[in-house]
Amino acid sequence: MSPRLDAIGLVVTDMAASLAFYRRLGLAFPEGAEQQPHVEAELTGGIRLLLDTEDTVRSFHPHWRAPSGSGRTSLALLCDGPEEVDAVYEDLVAAGHHGELKPWDAPWGQRYAVVHDPDGNAVDLFAPSGQ
Repeated sequence: MSPRLDAIGLVVTDMAASLAFYRRLGLAFPEGAEQQPHVEAELTGGIRLLLDTEDTVRSFHPHWRAPSGSGRTSLALLCDGPEEVDAVYEDLVAAGHHGELKPWDAPWGQRYAVVHDPDGNAVDLFAPSGQ
């Protein structure tokens, strides 16, 4: 047997703020999860998104420190079309989230935008541009 991708884990500073962000993107987390140290949502294809508070991570890895500077990873979310990329980006920015890259037509044939979640993780929004 070979290891297989089962989940993507993110460490969050503020569980409630992170849940609000990801719920705006349509992810389903349990009611009352704002008070939990660890929560999960099932993604398309059975992969799970795991959110753990910083305190939870420190409980088993006491020397863990939050990274600083720009990240090297992002979550990339496929939208139904270019209009949805624009609408989701505008919705998140209007809700107070940082818009890193406004929607644009990328030369590789996609409508593309980047928003940061409450912890500064990049969330890429994309769809075929129809060019």
